[in-house]
Amino acid sequence: MVPPEGPRAPLGDWCGTHYLRFERQPPFAVLVVDRPQFKNTLTPAMYFGIRHAIEQVNRSDHIAGLLIRAEGETFITGGDLGNATDDNWEGLGLLGMDVVPFDAVRRSDKPVVVAVNGLCQGGGLMISLLADVAVASERATFRAPELLRGIADTYYGQILPRQIGPARARDMLLTGRRVDAAEALDWGLVARSVPHEDLLRAATEALTECCYMAPEARAAVKKSIDAFYGTFDRRAMEHSLIGPERVEGWQAFKERRAPSWIPEEIRPEGRL
Repeated sequence: MVPPEGPRAPLGDWCGTHYLRFERQPPFAVLVVDRPQFKNTLTPAMYFGIRHAIEQVNRSDHIAGLLIRAEGETFITGGDLGNATDDNWEGLGLLGMDVVPFDAVRRSDKPVVVAVNGLCQGGGLMISLLADVAVASERATFRAPELLRGIADTYYGQILPRQIGPARARDMLLTGRRVDAAEALDWGLVARSVPHEDLLRAATEALTECCYMAPEARAAVKKSIDAFYGTFDRRAMEHSLIGPERVEGWQAFKERRAPSWIPEEIRPEGRL
């Protein structure tokens, strides 16, 4: 569906931004993240649009599950820190926890499967963690760089240790290291890893298998898994998102330099 000129609220298959495409391929829907020129960073409208797409799937009598994939060489690389967007809600301060789709992914009664085709970090990594099945291309890499941006991502602090164990979670969060697809599979960061050319087939197969399961029983099991993850300190994260470290982290990112909180003796050149 092509939206009319000018902004309007999400309606049906229009997810509120031309950077997302909601495609009905019964019995499934496919949500395509299509902003490869900016490495598929998410604008506030895109964050909200993902939530909207999941709601559409759960309300539909004809759609059994959702596959999320991305165009280009990356999956999702987090929020648009550079603010290079024409669906800019920044004036409303809505890049924070108000619009993010993570809880919608986590609590969807119907299955959500992601096909991770390349670099996956920030919000993209959280979506892949909370999806029912994450299928990674052999080319995929994973990273959690939030602390380099001055953001206390307490959601990661809650989810990652339960997903991959405290030691590996500390390694990812406190060093910002990049994890390749083979490591991600070994650690349990993703459920499956396949040759790049088989990614969409394998992800669709995983979604098909999820949809073989009895819907009410499946939702009950998903609820138990959700309880295992527990709750995160949202207030602390929201406070961090407006704090001075986040301001410096954002500025350093835009200026392609290392943050000033790094001691001069070990401060590297360029963006981290």
